[in-house]
Amino acid sequence: MKIDYSERLKKLPPYLFAEIDRKKKAAIERGVDIISLGVGDPDLPTPKHIVDAMKIAVEKPKHHQYPFGAGLLDFRKAVSDWYKMRFNVDLNPQNEIHSLIGSKEGIGHIHLAFINPGDIVLVPEPGYPVYNCGTIFSDGMPYFLPLIEKNNFLPDLEKIPEKIAKRAKILFINYPNNPTSATATLEFYERVVRFAEKYNIIVCSDLAYSEIYFDGKKPPSFLEVEGAKNVGVEFHSLSKTYQMTGWRLGWACGNSEIIAGLSEVKDNYDSGVFGAVQEAGAVALTSSQNCVEEMRKVYQNRRDIFTGELNKIGWSVKKPEATFYVWAKVPKGYTSADTVTKLLDEAGIICTPGNGLGPSGEGYVRFALTVSETRLKQAVEKISKIKW
Repeated sequence: MKIDYSERLKKLPPYLFAEIDRKKKAAIERGVDIISLGVGDPDLPTPKHIVDAMKIAVEKPKHHQYPFGAGLLDFRKAVSDWYKMRFNVDLNPQNEIHSLIGSKEGIGHIHLAFINPGDIVLVPEPGYPVYNCGTIFSDGMPYFLPLIEKNNFLPDLEKIPEKIAKRAKILFINYPNNPTSATATLEFYERVVRFAEKYNIIVCSDLAYSEIYFDGKKPPSFLEVEGAKNVGVEFHSLSKTYQMTGWRLGWACGNSEIIAGLSEVKDNYDSGVFGAVQEAGAVALTSSQNCVEEMRKVYQNRRDIFTGELNKIGWSVKKPEATFYVWAKVPKGYTSADTVTKLLDEAGIICTPGNGLGPSGEGYVRFALTVSETRLKQAVEKISKIKW
């Protein structure tokens, strides 16, 4: 039998992190001591009180059936209370919040509610691959917005041609940013809202890294800006804040009509988030946030050690204000791909090529601070022995 994949599937770029994982496994099979700074998967365990809440919840028979719908009201109330506490944003748990099987799932599905064939989606690059993949799966057309250093890795909305802006249906923004670690101000979000109002564009803000910030500089939410809820939604997740990547729990919140559209897509694709996970998630959001503060201290220490040591050996690295990523310029005369290959072959270090996340990422690599301080020091020591 001849298997012929769909045109949509053929249009997808290779899934970057799957390829990185393949190279990692191949190196391990060769006996290489790998230090993996590639995929952004926290190495810290989920806090004990959340795990304990899950153990209790999973034994409740009410959670053993299809959960369906927007999610447990208790979970949505917990999200609402957390947004009020953290950002002073009011959200109605009844119709402005929807649980997700991780924010990735919602980001990937929202295109299907609003994009018709040929519609334009404004996609930041370098950026999270799902923004573009969702566009391809919905037969939309991506229009890429370069994130470059001279613009503080913010998209230049004024450079978007009028004819493109008029055809655009969705704009993705992501701050704190993956991969550049850049943060955004309320002033930037105000420009986004005015732009969206002018061209009738849905804004999808990805706020997954909001709680991994350093030096007390709290990133704002897009929804803090007046009028934001009229034009957009925000995606968030428990994955990074509480080291719950494997639990698959997140949410979308904001404009009720946009949430309703996403909900209709989800009703036809999945049967909701496991209720016990939602119950544990509510505990995470409503109990003491000391565990989050401890998490920040761990990553800040790692950031200081890794960037400090890299700069000592001649790399050009800025301290990120947020996320657990370091966006580093590659050594002079090397491309992103050359650098990644050399680091793997000569030092056993896995990192992400910047151009793999978008052409404007050429000249950079992304390191994830998801190993211990000891391993980070070992990584820099190995890098220092490479002849560039």
